[in-house]
Amino acid sequence: MSDYQHVLVEREGAILWITINRPASLNALNPLAHHEVSAALDTFAAEPELRVAVLTGAGDRAFCVGSDLKSRAERNADDHPPTGFAGISHRFDLPKPVIAAVNGLALGGGTEIVAACDMAIAADHAEFSLPEPRVGLAALGGGGLQRLARNMPLKHAMDLVLTGRRIGAAEAKAMGLINDAVPAAELKARVRQVAEMIIAGAPLAIEASKQVMLESLEMGSLQGSLRAIYPAAQRMLASEDAKEGQRAFVEKRKPRWQGR
Repeated sequence: MSDYQHVLVEREGAILWITINRPASLNALNPLAHHEVSAALDTFAAEPELRVAVLTGAGDRAFCVGSDLKSRAERNADDHPPTGFAGISHRFDLPKPVIAAVNGLALGGGTEIVAACDMAIAADHAEFSLPEPRVGLAALGGGGLQRLARNMPLKHAMDLVLTGRRIGAAEAKAMGLINDAVPAAELKARVRQVAEMIIAGAPLAIEASKQVMLESLEMGSLQGSLRAIYPAAQRMLASEDAKEGQRAFVEKRKPRWQGR
């Protein structure tokens, strides 16, 4: 898959690796790069055989340092696809999981990408920050303010957002911004390991699990969320895979998922 200028896309079985490939710019995203990442995620969403997407950056210095300000200055405006910053911040209809493999600096929009992914694993030298207030702005373009307020303890989110300071991978893990921090040489293997654990589950079960969790966050009460009807869960319960999983358990063998 080579029809991109700023993104590398590689299939590895059921995993789709999407690499922002602008290392000379610390993987900052210009308008074309935003649209290319979005197109790669469209491919991931559309192809049933792809189960997990991984977003990462080229090289070992940076994951993504946000928007390419040189490109932005030319038009004094952002040019994002309808799916938002990096094609993910405003993508609300993707039932399959996306993992951020944070290989270096994740600044500004880079941290917003991490927040928009379902899981995040970082190299131990990675750093994170939302420095927008120091240049008179706020982390609005990629939904960082809204997501961090929902995804992290609020005081940790306030710390990261209001101070604009950089934090290392260990502190990011302690705050709940990322799932894990590993030595850089182990990052890809660790992400692959997590992806394979996800792939071991039935496709419809993984999709239903993600959708129910996210949809329940929009409901006013736990009681209401427990009583709600979730179409993805109904589809899962009625699927052939639900029957196959139980048969495989009884027969003490690995299930053969069909995604239906």
